Amino acid sequence: MKIAVEGCMHGDLDNVYATLLHLEKVENTKIDLLICCGDFQAVRNESDLESLNVKPKYRSMNSFWKYYSGQEVAPFPTIFIGGNHEASNYLWELYYGGWAAPNIYFLGFAGVIKFGNIRIGGLSGIYNARHYHLAGHYERPPYNEDDIRSIYHVREYDVYKLMQVEEPIDIFLSHDWPVGITDYGDWKQLVRFKPYFEKEIQERTLGSKAAAELLDKLKPPYWFSAHLHCKFAAAVQHGEGGPVTKFLALDKCIPGHKFLQIVDIESEPGPYEIEYDEEWLTITRKFNSIFPLTRRTSWLGGVQVDMQDRQWIKSKLKTRGSKPFDFVQTVPSYNPTQSTSSASFSGHHRNPQTVSLLQFLELPYLLDDAVESRELTHSPMPLSCKHKSEGASDDDDDAPIDDVDEIEELAEGDVET
Repeated sequence: MKIAVEGCMHGDLDNVYATLLHLEKVENTKIDLLICCGDFQAVRNESDLESLNVKPKYRSMNSFWKYYSGQEVAPFPTIFIGGNHEASNYLWELYYGGWAAPNIYFLGFAGVIKFGNIRIGGLSGIYNARHYHLAGHYERPPYNEDDIRSIYHVREYDVYKLMQVEEPIDIFLSHDWPVGITDYGDWKQLVRFKPYFEKEIQERTLGSKAAAELLDKLKPPYWFSAHLHCKFAAAVQHGEGGPVTKFLALDKCIPGHKFLQIVDIESEPGPYEIEYDEEWLTITRKFNSIFPLTRRTSWLGGVQVDMQDRQWIKSKLKTRGSKPFDFVQTVPSYNPTQSTSSASFSGHHRNPQTVSLLQFLELPYLLDDAVESRELTHSPMPLSCKHKSEGASDDDDDAPIDDVDEIEELAEGDVET
């Protein structure tokens, strides 16, 4: 199976797909799947720009809307996770994962799916210690100025669910890098090109502690990331004689930058389809009862998956099949012939895919529970003994690196695309 891996998309689907189609032609090969490691920017119309954490001068429609509207169709099955520059209102509709457009699948805030016999897992967003340990998913569209900068912060609940995965994961995706991954690659070469990374590498604040925990637990053969807008490779040996994880981070889609890599992975012969993963649906169903919806979360323990849970999912999938529910448009698409979008509503839409999945799993719909989401509850009991002082303070909402674009703009004239 040939898988194309792309770093930060920044909404430039046209150029990425054109590059891959050209590569297929000149190399006389066939690409089976495209994976994007965040900052995908699934912006459907101008209203979605209001939920995109990008400075107004950098906000643009780019090209995703063409694929959402059906004007264009993705030439390859595409799977992506969220980063820190997303149309967060749309991704929240698809919290559990789903089709963002025909042939373009969002893995959810955390998720595992199958593509053929390959299992692909992912974690959207970036790490912030304060929100990770203390906050639930309290933000609801339309987002205020604070919410738009916190909605994409990884929450412990989503990582906790991924930590329950026992069956082998073949590929894992995170937007920011696992903290400490630089120990396993040529970090000195990295800081020659990115000198402002050196201090954080030395202080072990460059990257995500949550992703590092998942790397240690899941030990996938492949791990792909983006966020820092550079190419970096590493190989992590998990214990003496243990499995090896090949790590690769890629740049954003700019001519001359290293934003694409083709990876050959051994698999069963095709054709391949994106399918629900039985183990992940079991975990999703079981842990939805403790879905944290408040600014202060409670302890996440006390829930365990058993064989009956797994058998229930297996039986349901046997009856219905494992293909995800069909894509449905929930808002009008951007119309370039109009000066402004006709879609002015920036609140929450119940996406029929999410509704159907929750009905299939016999779970309540919680994503528009705005009243409870704004309440404060009792202080949390984190799963680990770590505290919010690790990597961020109360005043440092986006430490250590949240908006790498701003840093690069100052350091080397790089701007949002």
